[in-house]
Amino acid sequence: MTAYSQTVAGHTYAFEHLIEVLAKASPRRSGDELAGCAAQTDAERAAAQWVLADVELTEILETPVVAYEDDEVTRLIVDSHDADAFAPISHLSVGGLRDHLLEVASTPDSAATLTALAPGLTPEMVAAVSKLMGNGDLIAVARATEVVTAFRSTIGQRGRLATRLQPNHPTDDARGVAAAVLDGLLLGCGDAVIGINPATDSTRAAGELLRLLDDVRTRYDIPTQSCVLNHVTSSIELIEEGAPVDLVFQSVAGTEAANRGFGIDLAVLGEAREAALSLGRGTVGDNVMYFETGQGSALSADAHRGIGGRPVDQQTLETRGYAVARAFDPLLVNTVVGFIGPEYLADGKQIVRAGLEDHACGKLLGLPMGVDVCYTNHADADADDMDTLLTVLGAAGLGFVITVPGSDDVMLGYQSLAFHDVLSLRHTLGLRAAPEFELWLDRVGLLDDAGRIAAVAAGETRLAALVAP
Repeated sequence: MTAYSQTVAGHTYAFEHLIEVLAKASPRRSGDELAGCAAQTDAERAAAQWVLADVELTEILETPVVAYEDDEVTRLIVDSHDADAFAPISHLSVGGLRDHLLEVASTPDSAATLTALAPGLTPEMVAAVSKLMGNGDLIAVARATEVVTAFRSTIGQRGRLATRLQPNHPTDDARGVAAAVLDGLLLGCGDAVIGINPATDSTRAAGELLRLLDDVRTRYDIPTQSCVLNHVTSSIELIEEGAPVDLVFQSVAGTEAANRGFGIDLAVLGEAREAALSLGRGTVGDNVMYFETGQGSALSADAHRGIGGRPVDQQTLETRGYAVARAFDPLLVNTVVGFIGPEYLADGKQIVRAGLEDHACGKLLGLPMGVDVCYTNHADADADDMDTLLTVLGAAGLGFVITVPGSDDVMLGYQSLAFHDVLSLRHTLGLRAAPEFELWLDRVGLLDDAGRIAAVAAGETRLAALVAP
């Protein structure tokens, strides 16, 4: 006997479980097709969305997609749920929640209302409502939500777009890294973080990169934070050795099994946060964690199964990963939306949609969301798709993006945003850098009278010593 059914165009579609409804209500994406949980036709997708619209939020609360007794992420979601924050919407269905969010988004105090609501929302609720939203809905709701965090710079304020300056190098060469840092600073990037993906997993090499970045930051008194994106246990080790660790980084996912594949659990993330807080390196805030996520990560680790062994769709699992991040008060969270590859997001259309979903869902759950606007060279996507995604995310109030020299990450081998892409978007949409960083840009002579990056030559003279022998 099936739990859900809906007739569309004379055909009745039956769904055995809420997991199946969520999966088949998702917009088309290659990862769900790979997992065998996607709708077979547009009519079946419409039927699942119709069913999902009538599902009560209380039913979703009582029906986690992964069993409580089997998964610590589920236990975190259930045990941390705020019943008082949920009470004002507890009578709603998923469709009713969509209407409510769009109504709130049109009010002057939308940010405060949505901030108060966030602890009452579970990832499954947020994933469900996003499946009923068009791209314009996702933009409107995300823009209405404001999540502000701080360490040495303040991230997430309205009207501002921060950047991660990503100076990766194939051999972690110090001069190569420093040259990329100089390039980014001259174009107003680096206010969210200067963050390196190291070429090796050597803790010693990571420490050397941290000291390089910290030397640059302190020499020029730059109000930002640095991070070497190594494993969380390596960061703990570096902290114990006295290395200048600002942010602790870790990739996270939406199931215990997927996180186990990353070599982590909730306990080690808590240990890392406490270690970073003990250093007291922040000046305007104490958000010390940096998390990265991406649709398809659980599936790629064969860790995407829910109750009864059913495959859970990749966007619902992605949103569950945000519950992990939320528990540790991060400074930054970003989805590497097109990085995992076309097996999970096949083309530009799917990447754009996923980027809007991830951003909106993360912010609704109270996270300081950023996006790596990116694609791999074997995906059916190009720079025009990324221009589109960057622009609509800018309109949606995105917190930060990742930027690399020339849009080509020569170490990781994928296409992201160039420094000048963000410079252009800031000019186009009237966005500004993080406030502390903006003051620094002015102080070193990089801003013109209108507050725009213009005086590059003057700034280069002041910062040229970054690449001096």
